[in-house]
This record gives sequence, C-alpha cells and structure tokens, in this order.
Amino acid sequence: MQRVCFLLKVRRDRLAEYRERHAAVWPEMRAALSATGWHNYSLFLRDDGLLVGYLETEDFDAARAGMAATEVNARWQAELGPLFESPDGARPDEAMKPLPEVFHLA
Repeated sequence: MQRVCFLLKVRRDRLAEYRERHAAVWPEMRAALSATGWHNYSLFLRDDGLLVGYLETEDFDAARAGMAATEVNARWQAELGPLFESPDGARPDEAMKPLPEVFHLA
C-alpha cells in the first residue's frame, strides 16, 4: 500500500466555499474515489490556503487515472478547479505531485 501526500493551494478568497463544498461531497464522488482505489483519504486546509492531502492506495497513478476516466470527476474538477491557485493552468487533480516520504513510524 502506498501512502501519498500532496500539496495544493486554495485561493484565499475562496476558502469558505472550499470548506462548504467538502462538508457535503457528492455521494457519487465518494463512491468513485473508493471504487478507484482511494483509501484513508484526508484533506487538511490551513488558513492561508495551503491544502495538504493524504491517501493510501495500491497504485497512485492507477487511482488517478481511474478517477480521471469518471464523469463525476470531470464535473467536480469543473466546479472546484476555479477555487485553486494554479500557475501552470493544471486542474487540481493533475497538479497532485506526491511528496517524498522521509520517515514513517508504524
């Protein structure tokens, strides 16, 4: 099982909306994440917009590809993409770059 951590940046003026949207994630989005191998998925948001994501999966590339192929993810990215800072124009799901793990205590 891979442990994956990534960072993204939510626009400061959209933090409240981001929190509201994640307080009520669509049931079909939750189901798609589970079905494509996203487990123990958590998001942590700092007041300056720094977003830390963590998940466990058998294969992160396959899990991302599986979500990218779903219609619900296309809708979610279209609606939430504008809430993120993205200097290179990448969608948030494309900008998830795993951080190297340097320590783990099991």
